[in-house]
Amino acid sequence: MITFTNQAARALLDLIASKGSGDGLRLAVEKGGCAGLQYVMEIDSAKPSDLIIEHLGAKVFIDPESAERLKGSSLDYEDGLSGAGFRIHNPHATRSCGCGTSFEPAPSAEA
Repeated sequence: MITFTNQAARALLDLIASKGSGDGLRLAVEKGGCAGLQYVMEIDSAKPSDLIIEHLGAKVFIDPESAERLKGSSLDYEDGLSGAGFRIHNPHATRSCGCGTSFEPAPSAEA
């Protein structure tokens, strides 16, 4: 299970309202990126096999394989000098790249 902050929920609801399609954020982990695995985020609708996490009316959809790699993670929204966007804090990441979208999993988290 992952959690997400109030700020992430509000930002997600604003983003969905501006897009006019989809009803939540699909969060996935795929092979790639400069550190081995990368996060993929897109506005989407739930699929039957998804884990659905809801907070303050905002929904995050995660496929079963990605859910294992994201267990214990938190999703936040940051708006700072280096840019604005969703950030994932993953306890299974031993190293992250500078862009924040790629990470190297701990040996026990690798599939």
